[in-house]
Amino acid sequence: MDCLFCKIAAGDIPSRKIYEDDRVVAFHDVAPQAPVHFLVIPRQHISRLTDLTEDDRTLVGHIAYTAQRLAAELGCDEGFRLVMNCNELGGQTVFHIHMHVLGQRQLHWPPG
Repeated sequence: MDCLFCKIAAGDIPSRKIYEDDRVVAFHDVAPQAPVHFLVIPRQHISRLTDLTEDDRTLVGHIAYTAQRLAAELGCDEGFRLVMNCNELGGQTVFHIHMHVLGQRQLHWPPG
């Protein structure tokens, strides 16, 4: 297993975990871009959003549900941003799908 996020999900690489269940793991980003910045990843390795199948719909819903619930628990009541990047041109640097959750600061569009 060479995937960084698979190793984090398995507990082989330490992280500042916020939450985990049988389908997802959430942990603080190592280079936060906001006062609250964490990732929600599936335990299942899926490299890119374009690799999702119809069978993955409930997993993606669970990722989003977990993200919004944790954002609320971490004090992002006034707003937050959810981001999923796809492929290099889309800004993806780790090829294991993941959702960034950013909050507790004013976020602008388009991002810098």
